Amino acid sequence: MDPTSPPTSDRGTDAVYELGEVSSPAKPSDGPGPGDSSGHLIGGGDIAVGFARRPIPPKLYRIGEVVDYSGVSRQTIHNYTIMGLLRESCWTPGGHRLYDQSVFERLDAIAELKARRKSLQEIREHFARLDGE
Repeated sequence: MDPTSPPTSDRGTDAVYELGEVSSPAKPSDGPGPGDSSGHLIGGGDIAVGFARRPIPPKLYRIGEVVDYSGVSRQTIHNYTIMGLLRESCWTPGGHRLYDQSVFERLDAIAELKARRKSLQEIREHFARLDGE
């Protein structure tokens, strides 16, 4: 796949989901980019003069991907979502929940609070205070 082409969503479970609108391209800097003073990228490739890459949109994760990356079971993620400990960012047209990257921080925080012997009710109250609810 060409790294400059936009992500596609016809790849089944490897689909890429974008969160919100993509902002306008960044303005080119006055100096050389990340690399040496000749304008060459470290690790190869030339920097095109005046080239500005579009910002990479935040990735959204299906519940199966959250399971794969976190080690937490699908049922636990579902239960935490129903209880309000986790929040999905949006839903696909097919009805799949999508979570943003913050879900991993939240799962780590839940695990730490559980290790401190906090009940799920206490964890929910903790997050409600943090979220300003």
